[in-house]
Amino acid sequence: MSSLNPTLITFLFYIAAMLVIGLIAYRSTANFSDYILGGRRLGSFVTALSAGASDMSGWLLMGLPGAIYLSGLSEIWIAIGLVIGAWLNWRLVAGRLRVHTEVQHNALTLPDYFSNRFNDQKKILRVVSAVVILVFFAIYCASGMVAGARLFESMFGMSYSTALWISAIATISYVFIGGFLAVSWTDTIQAGLMIFALLLTPVVALLSFADMTQVTLALEAARPQAMDIFGNLEWVAILSLMAWGLGYFGQPHILVRFMAADSVKSIPNARRIGMTWMTLCLGGAVAAGFFGIAYFQQHPELAGAVNANPETVFMELTKILFNPWIAGVVLAAILAAVMSTLSCQLLVCSSTLTEDFYKSFLRKNATQRELVWVGRLMVLMIALLAIWMAGNPESKVLGLVSYAWAGFGAAFGPLIILSLFWKRMTLNGALAGMVVGAVMVILWKNLWADTGIYEIIPGFICSFIAIILVSLMDKAPGKAVTDRFDEADRIYRESK
Repeated sequence: MSSLNPTLITFLFYIAAMLVIGLIAYRSTANFSDYILGGRRLGSFVTALSAGASDMSGWLLMGLPGAIYLSGLSEIWIAIGLVIGAWLNWRLVAGRLRVHTEVQHNALTLPDYFSNRFNDQKKILRVVSAVVILVFFAIYCASGMVAGARLFESMFGMSYSTALWISAIATISYVFIGGFLAVSWTDTIQAGLMIFALLLTPVVALLSFADMTQVTLALEAARPQAMDIFGNLEWVAILSLMAWGLGYFGQPHILVRFMAADSVKSIPNARRIGMTWMTLCLGGAVAAGFFGIAYFQQHPELAGAVNANPETVFMELTKILFNPWIAGVVLAAILAAVMSTLSCQLLVCSSTLTEDFYKSFLRKNATQRELVWVGRLMVLMIALLAIWMAGNPESKVLGLVSYAWAGFGAAFGPLIILSLFWKRMTLNGALAGMVVGAVMVILWKNLWADTGIYEIIPGFICSFIAIILVSLMDKAPGKAVTDRFDEADRIYRESK
């Protein structure tokens, strides 16, 4: 591989820029709140784009275009479900969670919030929720490591192990140095790179045709049902695809962005920015896969790699359509998508271990400087665990990531929603909902997957029911709990 390879130079420049941002963030990190929540001072623009980038991993540039290329527009239902779910999350949860976490003794993590919200003196809720986060995110992080390694492996002809370490070190470095601010600032840049790539690539692919008639003829020849959004899907399949949107209510790496906003007043503007970015990115990903069908039908001699692995459709279009230097910038968007999600997952795991275990059980009087350095060490520890898990990309444990999204959505989604809207909710109700949601997802996936119903649907419903029933059967929460809820509710209403 030539040392003057344009793509390699672009990738190295991009990684160097991320490290510089990490160093700048290091200078702005004075205490543990800064390291894991940015001191709650993110503006609407950074809040919106960092939330979007941390959500949309390599799936946006590889998985979704690949699914559209293979099956046509019938795969668009998952994008529709995600847009609806994300909008509802911004509308119903974001502002309230920002206020409630601050009122609940300035909670810095979700387990911290749950524990304070329900006055959990025995810290059972804190421990159980922290364990759920660590288990699912360890798997998520391993998956992110694999995605980054596969990208470097395919782009530069490296061995898998070398690619794994290079991609991991690139991400770990700026998270370790700069913490939440580095992750949020880099996510904002990565979000810009992703939308640039996703809008530019399908437009250039479309312009390679003489007119839309030529596109239509190529689509009909390659995939006769490509333009049918219903395809051969039954209502159960459509409902299951759209149900992905339910997952947003329980994703810690997205919710923490709401907690870090500088004020509730920033949320509406952040929602508009975030939803515009998300809609355009999803539309671009769908368009890349869709026009990719027509392009490779017209150029079958170039379709070998895509037919072997449809998830490479975006990458192959980029390599073919652009100058190598432009292609390097566009392909760096895939690295950006992988790094943005992996970095925030590492930080959430680190904050959970530091705040909810180390500080709560081992060193209650730890200094802020000590907590920051423990947080950094936890980043390294989780990263090394993820690298070890990713060492064998064919390992069965990595297959669990397919329902980790559902696990978080069912375990935490109903709990978050009801904790923000229902004063009568109790600690036992919260614990029951969390456990029932997580267990139902696992049971459904392993015992009733042949029904075709996505496991988040029964998990979410059962968790909601468990919280309500157990809370109503339980003793009503004490005055201190309800007073804090009322105070947070009042502050939220007055600040709108």
